[in-house]
Amino acid sequence: MVLKEHLEYVFVPLGLLVFFLYHIWLLFTILHQPHRTVIGLNAESRHQWVHAMMTDPFKNGVLAVQTIRNNIMASTLLATTAITLSSLIGIFARSSWSSDDTSSILQSTSSIKRISITVCFLVAFLCNVQSIRCYCHVSFLITAPTLRDKNAYLEYITNTLNRGSHSWSLGLRAFYLSFPLFLWIYGPIPMFACCCLTSFCLYFLDTTARITRDLHSSSFYKESNDVESEVEPVYHPLAGTDLVQNAAVDNV
Repeated sequence: MVLKEHLEYVFVPLGLLVFFLYHIWLLFTILHQPHRTVIGLNAESRHQWVHAMMTDPFKNGVLAVQTIRNNIMASTLLATTAITLSSLIGIFARSSWSSDDTSSILQSTSSIKRISITVCFLVAFLCNVQSIRCYCHVSFLITAPTLRDKNAYLEYITNTLNRGSHSWSLGLRAFYLSFPLFLWIYGPIPMFACCCLTSFCLYFLDTTARITRDLHSSSFYKESNDVESEVEPVYHPLAGTDLVQNAAVDNV
């Protein structure tokens, strides 16, 4: 029993330290080198998507609202799962506590495990609710006509959309943290191993290779370059004028 308590004091803080140190490194990389991370590339993609949708809100309004609705459904599913699991854990913990040991709830290791898992799911629930709030706000803004200062309006919509996506990512990270906390029930060593394995897997999911960054960045400008090549005037040697300009004059 004494050896198990010593393992609790060593491996549990060490596992949480590995998990949170990885996310501190990830946050530092997102702030300073966003193109190295999937979160940074997705934020840039959403910026381009908002600009593409707002070029013609009457034509792209249905597509934009459907896309936002899909994100709302995903956040709703995670929020429902989180609050359901936290409620089940609360019911199970309440049934297992007797009236005699209610004063020593925080002193028992099993109670701390249940409380940690419950708090983890409650954080996931709150993050996903915040994500739903931002997505619902974007669904109204993206279909509204722009009267003045269009660039500032687009930036506001993009920031709100990215804020919702970041809240969804935080809620998902809380679900990732719940796996080591669940394995903590079986001992500190499985919990430490799960923290290391989760951080190792998240590294490959959160970072991007150089070829992926190049393809992702060049795809933003591919469409604009194609449009410019289509509009570029073509000189005809016999007509002596630009075909594109003649076609425009004929259409007028």
